[in-house]
Amino acid sequence: MDKFDRRILACLQADATLAVADIAQRVGLSATPCWRRIQKLEAAGVITKRVALLDPEKLNVGVTVFVSVRTSEHDMAWLQRFAEGVASISEVVELYRMSGDVDYLLRIQVPDIAAYDAVYKRLIGLARLQDVSSSFAMERIKSTTELPLAYIADK
Repeated sequence: MDKFDRRILACLQADATLAVADIAQRVGLSATPCWRRIQKLEAAGVITKRVALLDPEKLNVGVTVFVSVRTSEHDMAWLQRFAEGVASISEVVELYRMSGDVDYLLRIQVPDIAAYDAVYKRLIGLARLQDVSSSFAMERIKSTTELPLAYIADK
């Protein structure tokens, strides 16, 4: 990956709706080589998806809840049951397996505490959990989907 690829990725992270001609102009290439590079980045799995980012407040899911889960079970059958169950809960927008004191961390988007309580009840019904701890975000200070590109090794 070279400086052109990094610039293309920066453009697409900022606005995936940009026309290839606009991206090409911004990165200093003509349209055809720019399009070929984008196709290569997609084929290589660097670009995994192009999406629209939605405003949670305008969709009435402006309450962000971070949920820490601990379990005393650490086998594949438990993990598969838990992961598949969590995947079926649309309010859970992120799920991570963690190191340290917490086994799993979830980010949940809901309209209010009552809606979170309903999600909580579904969550505890999925699999045996040792501890579930919820923290409500008071304010979103920084939120981005743009990944840092400074760590990409030059060709």
